[in-house]
Order: sequence, then structure tokens, then C-alpha cells
Amino acid sequence: MSDNPILFFICALGVFNGFLVALYFLFFNRKGRVQNLLFGLLVLFLSMRIGKSLYVIFTPREERNIALIQIGLSACFLIGASLYYYLRSSLEQTKVFPKNWKAAFIILSVFIIGVGVVFPYQTNGSFWNTFFVYFIYAVWGIYLLLSAYVLKDVFPKLIAKKATTFDLWLIGVFISNLLIFTAYIVGLFYLYFIGTITFSIVFYALLIFFLSKKKREDIFEDIPEKYAEKKIAASEADSLLIELKKLIEKNDLYKNTSIKISDIAKEIDITPHKLSQLLNDNLGKSFAAYMNSYRIEEAKRMLKENQEFTLEAIGFESGFSSKSNFYATFKKEVGQTPSQFQKQFL
Repeated sequence: MSDNPILFFICALGVFNGFLVALYFLFFNRKGRVQNLLFGLLVLFLSMRIGKSLYVIFTPREERNIALIQIGLSACFLIGASLYYYLRSSLEQTKVFPKNWKAAFIILSVFIIGVGVVFPYQTNGSFWNTFFVYFIYAVWGIYLLLSAYVLKDVFPKLIAKKATTFDLWLIGVFISNLLIFTAYIVGLFYLYFIGTITFSIVFYALLIFFLSKKKREDIFEDIPEKYAEKKIAASEADSLLIELKKLIEKNDLYKNTSIKISDIAKEIDITPHKLSQLLNDNLGKSFAAYMNSYRIEEAKRMLKENQEFTLEAIGFESGFSSKSNFYATFKKEVGQTPSQFQKQFL
């Protein structure tokens, strides 16, 4: 298999184009979007892993650079996390890279680099090729399961034939990663090159899908950019806003610090995209700003009536995720710090 020029060309072309796509999204087409950065990282780590396989298959053992093999396996450790956070950021319309996501990437990176320094592949090949490679794939597999859970509300739309281009893209990215993962698991025991071929196939399948869709701008651009194409009718918008208000106030959903736009959208039976459009077009607010408006009002009520609570406790009870977030948002919206506001009622 290592002397098959056609196989080498097909696989090498896939890897080369993978690196080009990764570099494009990482450095030339981010548009400030978290989603584009994460997609670029996902394709980069996949390309590095596939490139390592290609290198091993078509390079004689005595000529191989061990460092390249270690780098390829190390990149594999970050594929799952990149997929998981890409899907989450896409569905949740994340605007700013969350600190806990950054922490997860830092921890994973420090760990894999640390293992590489303490147990370099050069002198610990058996460790990397047995126990540790299984550990790497286990982490990848766990993130695949988490990714499937993230898409739990998208799969039913596919079955009901109500999936949008955006939904189909996310499902396609997930299934592609699942196929590559499965191919590499098979490759651990039989047909090592199958992972490399699978990557090339799914890479071009996704490319063809992307180019064939008229509404492909939904995938790599923020939703507000397309609002002008089709505004929500005034009567429908009014009805949805009333329903949304009742839902939020009846269940005190703003007090849930981890509530996501997808959670609210599901309750009123619309897409996260449509809910974001509804708030932007009719209230001039993002989802975060909309929820914070409720939290501010709740905090103001508690500051007036509950003198026994600490300011930090009031912030958490109102739905803010941290003391700093509470103080900053309150000062921005009210023009006073929580303590300054409270002093008026002492």
C-alpha cells in the first residue's frame, strides 16, 4: 500500500486542502466569530492527525522523523474538544470565547505537551503506541458522545425533514468526525490507512454539500447579517414576545445562570436563530442583554427589600454567574454600583 501513487495523491490532496481550509478560518475569515476559530482548529487538528498517518504509511520506518509522529498523535487529543465546542458555539450563537472553554483547551494542551516532554515518543514508543493511544482515542470518543448530546434537538428535525441548511451542516460535521474516529479505531487493529482515506472522502463530501446549498451563508456568518432577507411579521413578533415574556416570568428562567438561547427557543418552539432575530429586531437586544434586564430588575428589588443578604448573594440569586459580572452589568445599566443603589433605601 505504501507504494501506491494514486492512494498517496488522493490522501495527500485531502490533507493539503485541510491545512488550507484551517489556515483560512484561523487567520483570514474569522470575522470575530468564535465558531470560525473553532472550526479552523477542528480542521487543523484533523489534518495534523491525518498527515501523521499519511507520513507513516508512505515513509520507510528508518527515515521517519519521530517528532512528527508525536505531534500528529498529540493533535488527535484536541480533535474531540474542538468538535464539541464548535457545535455548542454554533447552536448557542456564542459571541465571546467563554473562559471555561479556554481553560479546557489550555488544560488539554498542557497535559498532552507535558506527557510529550516527560515521555517523548523517541524513547517511549511502546507507551504511545499501546496504553496512551487508547487513552487519546477514549478522550476523543467522550467528546463525540458529548457532541451527540449537543445535537439532541437537531436530529429530530432531520427525521421530520425540517432541518435547515445550518442543521444539516452541523450534523454532517458530526457524522464526518464519527466516521473518521471509527475508521481510526478499526485502523488500530486492521487497515491502518482507512482513516486517511475516510478523511479525504468526508472532507470533499462536506465541501460539495457546502457549495451546493444556496443558504450556505448561515454556516459561517452571524445570523443578524441575513435578517434583512426576511423580517418576522409584526403580528407574529408581538405574539412571540408575549409568549416569551410569560415563559421567562412564570418560571423565573433568568435566575438560571446556565440558561442558553437554545433552551428558551425550544420552549416556545422556534429556532435559536429566530429567537435571536426576534430580540435584535424588536427589542434591540442580544439574548444575554435580554436576560440581564430581568436579572437587574430582580437585583434592584432584592437590594430594596432584603437587607440581610450580601451583595454577592443578591447577584447570584438574581441569576448572575459571578460577582464581577453582576457589578459590571448593574453599573452599566443602572449607572450606580449595587452598594450605591442600596444605600438609597437604608
